[in-house]
Amino acid sequence: MSMLEKDLYKAANNRAYYSVFHTIDAVLALEPVAFKRHKDTLAYFNKNYVHSEKFPREIGCKIAKLEEIRHKSDYDDFYIASKEEAVKQIETAKVVMELVNTYVNEF
Repeated sequence: MSMLEKDLYKAANNRAYYSVFHTIDAVLALEPVAFKRHKDTLAYFNKNYVHSEKFPREIGCKIAKLEEIRHKSDYDDFYIASKEEAVKQIETAKVVMELVNTYVNEF
């Protein structure tokens, strides 16, 4: 049973973000390049993959939203995660993973 099915929306947001983060990390490993901080990994991906249009520009905005929601879910005691938001985060994660799968298969 998934976090979403258990109504654990903050946890679902967290898992959606980390699935995308590790997927992006896998793309960067093809160079190979790695960073210690998440923000450096995401910034490099945006600069070298999103802004160069290897990935659609709108995906950069969605990844930023994933990071924002994950941060609120993990650290903001007063943030109330909703099912609708968690579903959006999971859908974004699926889209990113599909795009990366296509990219890696063409690499």
